[in-house]
Amino acid sequence: MYLLDLLLLSPLVLGSPTGSRRLEAARPIPSFVLEFAPLSHLWSQETWFPSDISSHLSHVVPQVNFTNLTGSVTFQSIGGLPSDVFLTSKDPVEDQPEWMLSTENIPDANGKSGAPATIVVVEKSGGILDAFYFYFYSFNEGNAIFNITPLTFEDHIGDWEHSMVRFVNNTPSVLYLSAHSGGSAFSYSVVQKLNNRAITFIAGGTHANYATPGSHLHGPLNALNDRTDQGPLWDVTLNFRAFWFDNTTQTFSIASGGRGVGGAEENRGEEGTGWLNFGGNWGDQQYPVPEHGQFCLNIIGECKYSDGPTGPIAKNLGRTAVCQDESNCTIQTSL
Repeated sequence: MYLLDLLLLSPLVLGSPTGSRRLEAARPIPSFVLEFAPLSHLWSQETWFPSDISSHLSHVVPQVNFTNLTGSVTFQSIGGLPSDVFLTSKDPVEDQPEWMLSTENIPDANGKSGAPATIVVVEKSGGILDAFYFYFYSFNEGNAIFNITPLTFEDHIGDWEHSMVRFVNNTPSVLYLSAHSGGSAFSYSVVQKLNNRAITFIAGGTHANYATPGSHLHGPLNALNDRTDQGPLWDVTLNFRAFWFDNTTQTFSIASGGRGVGGAEENRGEEGTGWLNFGGNWGDQQYPVPEHGQFCLNIIGECKYSDGPTGPIAKNLGRTAVCQDESNCTIQTSL
């Protein structure tokens, strides 16, 4: 019987280089991770929408110091790239091609976007499970200073943001929302909800996450202003890739239960998990002045274009405190 089991399983293991990861897919994503997944409102005037990572990768090349390493990058090759790599656009950023806008991924009336989200779950001691809901965009538009100039700062290709729900004994306890280089945490009991799911608000252009609609000042001298409202509702549970992260071994494995395009791509076993280990930047290196119209305002230490972002592996998945920056983490008990 044992031999028969091996024969039945061997095509999964030996038939493809990602076979071992596919075996691990037998472990499903917990149902409560989806039951309490946040529902997010994009800004009603958003221009740069959620993007499919597979599409993004087809439009960038790996570079170090503005020099190509290879002519392309794939899910299979990206995990082996060094951490000083920038995934650089094949198109001039100022042209704003369709793949940066991703307008085809505007959520429909049911909240489904054509761009798969990425859900990563991490088990920790004390009955804790952290569920990370990652959102990816191919372009980030920054803010204008005091809203008085059409020139924005901190634009960059590629944009990773996330929310995280901390579950204690399968019950949601805290909601964390990433925003720029920081974020905010709230007791789950106080956030706005629909059918027990937290309602969050994604800022126009920057895609920073907030617990309320309105204006959100940030940056040097509070000179920059994120704007959120009740624009298109995005339900990530309708289209996502799912993974487990083992904090002890610092390894990812595929979780069963992915849905939509993300689930279908994941289930084919072609993508694997190596891409999640990429420690470099998912966009261009900060351009020198005046390339691509680059300029800097020294008084606030900001430039129009900045480096592209790092990905999920760099977001402190093994955090003990609920915040990404554990040195400054206050759980708010009111909105």
